[in-house]
Amino acid sequence: MENTYLDSLLGEREKVLYLSRHHWFILARSILFEISMIIIIFVITVIVGLTPTVAPFLPIVLLIGILLIIFPIVTGTRDILIWANHQFIITNRRVMQINGIINKNVIDSSLEKVNDVKMVQSFFGRIFGYGDIDILTASELGVNKFRQIDNPIQFKSAMINAKADLESVQAVVVESQPNIPSLIAQLAELRRQEVITEEEYQAKKANLLSKL
Repeated sequence: MENTYLDSLLGEREKVLYLSRHHWFILARSILFEISMIIIIFVITVIVGLTPTVAPFLPIVLLIGILLIIFPIVTGTRDILIWANHQFIITNRRVMQINGIINKNVIDSSLEKVNDVKMVQSFFGRIFGYGDIDILTASELGVNKFRQIDNPIQFKSAMINAKADLESVQAVVVESQPNIPSLIAQLAELRRQEVITEEEYQAKKANLLSKL
């Protein structure tokens, strides 16, 4: 589903170059409480169920234990989905941040408008491979912040390379564009020399001007 949603955001000839998420520490921290609750409820249910005096009520005890354990399972599943659906993406045109399970929030910045990239890694971030990235742009957003992203060095390198590739393509396109005024001047000279007619000159001139 997520890939289908991401594909729907891509423009023509736009492709994903790099995809990352929050570091797994974020997920572990989010579901630590739920895991602890599941273990505690399970242990208490087993201990109570094995108590001789409670034996006649064992089905009720098991039912209560199951009902209690459902809540941390549901909230833990929600945390996993939130983590899985919060993505940081680099395409050949822009850098994107997508989050939300059902309601989606998309923030993107054109690679053309990216001015600077700031990366911050703490001591533990360098050891475990996570960090913060601030993308400074010329757009209204100003700064696009990616917090505790997995493998920030590789993410930053991929973004810089994508920006460089985009600028190279744009430079080639500019260089390959014909000099329209010069071509019109050449056509005018051919008309003066009566190599082409006035009608031919006007038609070719209009065709060239439409390319500006």
